[in-house]
Amino acid sequence: MKGLRRVSAVTITAGAVLTAGAFTASAQAATTASPTIAAKGGFVMNNATGKSLFTKAADTRLSTGSTTKIMTARVVLAQPNLNLDAKVTVQKAYSDYIVDNNWASSAKLIVGDKVTVRQLLYGLMLPSGCDAAYALADKFGTGSTRAARVKSFIGKMNTTAKSLGLTNTHFDSFDGIGHGANYSTPRDLTKLASSAMKYSTFRSVVKTKSTKQKVTTKSGGYRYMSWTNTNNLLGSYSGTIGVKTGSGPEAKYCLVFAATRSGKTMIGTVLASTSVDARTKDAKKLMDYGFSR
Repeated sequence: MKGLRRVSAVTITAGAVLTAGAFTASAQAATTASPTIAAKGGFVMNNATGKSLFTKAADTRLSTGSTTKIMTARVVLAQPNLNLDAKVTVQKAYSDYIVDNNWASSAKLIVGDKVTVRQLLYGLMLPSGCDAAYALADKFGTGSTRAARVKSFIGKMNTTAKSLGLTNTHFDSFDGIGHGANYSTPRDLTKLASSAMKYSTFRSVVKTKSTKQKVTTKSGGYRYMSWTNTNNLLGSYSGTIGVKTGSGPEAKYCLVFAATRSGKTMIGTVLASTSVDARTKDAKKLMDYGFSR
């Protein structure tokens, strides 16, 4: 009888443990339910392993807006013997481009100023300067005319996309103000950002909330340019390390994002969200979800 009682007690205890375990598992499942986002497309992955953790139309081609500038920076940073301190003189064509394109965001570069390649990368990624993008394309494209150099640079963007295996990505502009053939997908843009984040200069730039840069004026004096990052995850989501916003009539509101917590990095993209606030909320939801997996 004593032996029987012991067996029965063990059975009850084991049953209680099983029940408690099931309860805990179901509670965890409830807290990690797949999120609902406003964006048409979304993707998040573990940056170290490349494991997909959330997908919504992840391979659907969509307009990218200024998230295109991740590729602009990536092409520049991959140049052989790159000198980040090389000076570039701001041309009138760059400021005219801003005037001619209503949706062009600007780093407010001043004609005749001499700015470094590094400063242009800040102007490109923080205020999302289309003038800075133009300057970089002109500097790093090849050809005897500005038009030829820009065309060559966009060619480098597409060659890089192919080399990274971004099969649903194509660029027809250096800044995201496309001409009908500028598109990518949440998965492809995330892979691109992951590749760009391997460059220390890129990481330094995209995690910067604001910067004040000393540039040389046409007369040989100097002025300070102040740029603030359009990515409002910086300072509002713990662990955020980048990367780039985008918007436009076709693109709506886009955000490529990354954050590191407890040694784990989540990286992802939302495309065609409904507002600046919505894209930020979407990104936070996806990172929360990723970190909980």
